[in-house]
Amino acid sequence: MKKILLTGGCGFIGSNFIRYQLSEYPEVSITNLDKLTYAGNLENLKEFESHSGYTFVKGDITDQDLVNSLLKSNRFDAVINFAAESHVDRSILDSGPFIQTNIVGTQVLLDAARNHKIERFLQVSTDEVYGSLGAEGLFTEQTPLAPNSPYSASKAAADLLVRSYVKTFDLPAIITRCSNNYGPYQFPEKLIPLFISNALEDQPVPIYGEGKNVRDWIHVLDHCRGIDAALRKGEAGQVYNFGGNAEMQNIEITRLLLKLLGKPETLIQYVTDRPGHDLRYAIDCRKAEAELGWKPEMEFHAGLENTIKWYQENRDWVNRIRSGKYLQYYDQQYGNRLNN
Repeated sequence: MKKILLTGGCGFIGSNFIRYQLSEYPEVSITNLDKLTYAGNLENLKEFESHSGYTFVKGDITDQDLVNSLLKSNRFDAVINFAAESHVDRSILDSGPFIQTNIVGTQVLLDAARNHKIERFLQVSTDEVYGSLGAEGLFTEQTPLAPNSPYSASKAAADLLVRSYVKTFDLPAIITRCSNNYGPYQFPEKLIPLFISNALEDQPVPIYGEGKNVRDWIHVLDHCRGIDAALRKGEAGQVYNFGGNAEMQNIEITRLLLKLLGKPETLIQYVTDRPGHDLRYAIDCRKAEAELGWKPEMEFHAGLENTIKWYQENRDWVNRIRSGKYLQYYDQQYGNRLNN
């Protein structure tokens, strides 16, 4: 897997994966195809602009001509699809972009990979395709898909497309699904970077409902290591789950963040819960541990402290992207939902 076409590499997880690959494997060459939507940031990979193993191409994965041209002119060993609209709240406001990027874009990539005989196709997915857990149990790779938001439904549809290409066309594809990621370079609309960024400015941190929704948290570098293991060791046609073994209620992680930042809990602002808000996610990682030799290494509290430090040291990065359209979206999403 020396020559890779990676889509969505200017986003949070994609940019961390590129950084990991180019650091761990000097022989690897990566072409990064990214549309540069609001969450795609060239600054995330600024240090690799002149790197001999890195090439950036601005473009949309739904563009059949562009995707086929790239695969025709380069002898890629693998295609890794990170490109996705990924924020549940935005999918509730407008599901159209999610259908186009997450489903149609995946179909375009699958057809191109099949036509150009790519050795490995890896679809980066999410545990949200499984739906919501009750107080007990874990998501396994055999858990039926039961998405509850337009975002997770679009990712589930993409996963099923990947499965169909494996079964129908014998495409050597793998699907990975992970729990909630956190770490450096995450766009500040997701819980941890949003709350860190707001708290640093002494702004309210908006909690949905009563904050009792539970998520399992995985550091982005542990997730990147898992994707790499699946790419190099995984069996075609298989699904691999990655989690951090760090379940926590949203209100608990909020209080912990505020404590680590030295900020008062009076910054907590409860807002009306979003529609269809899944109660709990939790991942069973035993298959990845047994078959890929992978396990999460970053202890959650240490990872959280490192993440806070990164955002404290990179406030200029945050300030540059928390402007314009982001602020309009923020006001639209939370401005009229504050509980009295």
